[in-house]
Amino acid sequence: MELFACTHCASALTRPVSQVRFPPYARHQVGNGLRLSDLMDAGTYAVDPEPSGPPWRSWEDLAEGEAEARGYYAPVPHHLSDGPPGRTVLAPADVTGTTLIPGSAAGYCCGITGQDGPNLACARCGHPVGAREDDCSLWQAVWLEPAAVRRVPAGPRPPVADWTDLVHDRSDVPPVGADGRWNDRSCQEIGTTLVDLIVAADGSPVAFDHAGAATVFDHALRHYQPGTDGPVKRCALLGPGRPLTARHPELALVPRHPQTDLPWPTPPDVTAVPLDLAVWRHLAFPHTRPAVRVRGALRAEIDRDDPLSPGRRGGVWFDSWLIRDLLARSPAVRRPAVRAAYRAGYAGWL
Repeated sequence: MELFACTHCASALTRPVSQVRFPPYARHQVGNGLRLSDLMDAGTYAVDPEPSGPPWRSWEDLAEGEAEARGYYAPVPHHLSDGPPGRTVLAPADVTGTTLIPGSAAGYCCGITGQDGPNLACARCGHPVGAREDDCSLWQAVWLEPAAVRRVPAGPRPPVADWTDLVHDRSDVPPVGADGRWNDRSCQEIGTTLVDLIVAADGSPVAFDHAGAATVFDHALRHYQPGTDGPVKRCALLGPGRPLTARHPELALVPRHPQTDLPWPTPPDVTAVPLDLAVWRHLAFPHTRPAVRVRGALRAEIDRDDPLSPGRRGGVWFDSWLIRDLLARSPAVRRPAVRAAYRAGYAGWL
């Protein structure tokens, strides 16, 4: 465990937190006019390995070989940052000892952003340390500047949870709401996994062994691979409590460990496609209850306190900007089938 302290006066700026994977969709906006949830779970933080903030450079300004050195293998329409790497992102609830900088809380209609630079200062010494963001279409988060803070040991890391315990843990926010739609973070996680499926399929048609996985991925995968060719690749849903069957698949959707970021291990001849644990758990072991026929209408208090389980009818928002950006960052985009998926564009509910 670590906490972050001000480099100028050493005051604590956060509660003890533990490091987890940096969400690849952290810098992507979602929708228009939407109030998003927290990007990070309470008690966790992540470090952005890439540059962020000004100055900015367009794709045309990059010298030969510079794009690949920065992890891009296909053109992107947005400008690339030449700012410092290593910004830290946390849930707002884990930040303490800070205060808003007067006149620096820029934003639009629903909240504030860090578009004009830091809007948070150390409450003790007044030095700028980071930015709070909670405007519409932005993830609610606090971003700490790498030069303004330092990590301080704050106790041992939490023990790595066993896969069995993770499968049975239902304490987190359900990934699907009462309307049957996946929440914003789950949609972006599903979009991230879709990119891995596109790369793993490499133009071959994919047949899902699991009906729920087919509902989530099949339509979008066929959109990004319209001219599939070659032998069908079977894709199973594998993980703790869902072992291999007699029919050996070529691909497997497996859970990603939330602490180690490692996927559930698969046999060498099965290509693992990591999936967010909460999404995988909802597909593998959905908590559904059969409907019971009753006469008349349910009393309002029963309908309120014991609603039906949410349906799983898809309801995934596939963000084409995120998918295109992640494909551009994959060396596989040089292959014809993956390049065709990179050129395809779509954004909407499927």
